[in-house]
Amino acid sequence: MGNYRIPFPGNEPVWGYAPGSPERENLIKAIAELKKTRIDIPMVIGGKEVRTGNPIKITAPHNHALELGQSYQGGKNEVQMAVEAALKAKKEWAEFPWEDRAAIFLKAADLLAGPYRYIMNAATMLGHSKNVFQAEIDAVCELVDFFRYNTYFTQVIYDIQPDNAKNIWDRLDYRPLEGFVFAVTPFNFVSIGGNLPTAPAIMGNTVVWKPASSVVYTAHFIMRILKEAGLPDGVINLVTARGADVGEMILKNENLAGIHFTGSTAVFQTMWRTVGENIARYKTYPRIVGETGGKDFIFVHNSADVDEVATAITRGAFEYQGQKCSAASRAYIPKSLWPKVKERVLLDLKQIKMGDVEDFSNFVNAVIDKSAYETIVEYIEYAKKSSEAEIISGGKYDSSKGYFIEPTVVVTTNPHFRLMEEEIFGPVMTIFVYEDSEFEKTLDICDKTSPYALTGAIFSKDRSAVIKAMRVLRNAAGNFYINDKPTGAVVGQQPFGGSRASGTNDKAGSLLNMIRWTSPRAIKENFVPPKDYRYPFMG
Repeated sequence: MGNYRIPFPGNEPVWGYAPGSPERENLIKAIAELKKTRIDIPMVIGGKEVRTGNPIKITAPHNHALELGQSYQGGKNEVQMAVEAALKAKKEWAEFPWEDRAAIFLKAADLLAGPYRYIMNAATMLGHSKNVFQAEIDAVCELVDFFRYNTYFTQVIYDIQPDNAKNIWDRLDYRPLEGFVFAVTPFNFVSIGGNLPTAPAIMGNTVVWKPASSVVYTAHFIMRILKEAGLPDGVINLVTARGADVGEMILKNENLAGIHFTGSTAVFQTMWRTVGENIARYKTYPRIVGETGGKDFIFVHNSADVDEVATAITRGAFEYQGQKCSAASRAYIPKSLWPKVKERVLLDLKQIKMGDVEDFSNFVNAVIDKSAYETIVEYIEYAKKSSEAEIISGGKYDSSKGYFIEPTVVVTTNPHFRLMEEEIFGPVMTIFVYEDSEFEKTLDICDKTSPYALTGAIFSKDRSAVIKAMRVLRNAAGNFYINDKPTGAVVGQQPFGGSRASGTNDKAGSLLNMIRWTSPRAIKENFVPPKDYRYPFMG
């Protein structure tokens, strides 16, 4: 036995996939292989493959005709099976030496960064409609970072130990939570899909994992990697079921110990309400960790660089079709800079190509599914009909082949216009042009406009303006950027999360998140116990 140490991980390098590069050729081969293979994707419960009589066809968002495979919709029976499997695996997994748990996820990281890199990128491109760069930074690099950093943070947590008095040895035992953890993951990031169930598992918890129904395709590959890395059966149980069945069988289960969630505000609030209504039922108070969404902003001071601002708008708002919790969706631009910023943004958008992920020159691809498409279109049509708004670029859409929506820029005269306040989760940027003399007033408007507080950015060459923005917008964003777009948080560098309606701000990719999945026990050992009840003051 030894006091084992995990080397400081560092971040996984992002590969370039330039024309003619070996990685590009290998990725193209992986895409071709997946396109000709229709994958049958079962639920994985207690290590066993589970299928029901209700198969669901999986198609590419950018090509309705491209069938990738099929998954299965479970019901109350499968949910109950998953809970039982997690509870059954609990004791053995909780007693695993921490370094053996860590070894599994460190191996998973190396498998993903190595032999699975191309197939995971290909699956993400086809299943999520991400271009190669968006797939690489998400499905490979960020998920690898989560596996490596989370195991490292586990070691750091275990190293946090108390001081000792004479003849006393005090120590902390970091126990997993008592019960099972429920992980609910969204469609937009494969890395979130991989992180939410594995972070609690690294700390010794067992998990029931419900991925978004639209992206079971990539969840399948995550489970395959974890299995190959040596994860014991029942530690993570993948189920696909209706929300009503989940609420009945999981949220009301007495053994629910925690929820790790990323998704919509409405769903998270409903889950929290259900937990509150059943609080007397549980054996322990469930840990609730959630990140929901944002109405993320770019705020520009008149000292800012025009090209830097325009690039931040184009990248921040339209990478992955604006389907990021952190995507910029509102901007405040001073009147003096607006003509030049407008000119540069329109030039960028005129050059941007939209289409299939297999054409590597496309910057924009399709939105995830019909429901998202229809929601985004409704916002665009609302803007078209409003006397308070003007669409200066984009505004067109077409779902005949795939769910395509042009990058759309809306300019409004009302800082409280609906598109400035509500989360759209699509390629729509709404801009309010303010008078230069009203910088501080507009900062206050920005702070109070949206219920969310996830990400935001200030662009300025004037440090006093940066300081003012930092002060006024201190609670408006959990991740705040100075002269940079408000997206692209990196594990170990910018722990991610927001407050207000954006979630519990437990900072994925940091020790702060990992420590939520443990219930410490303080142990005091007295080497020389007293033998007389009397104290000196009694003499």
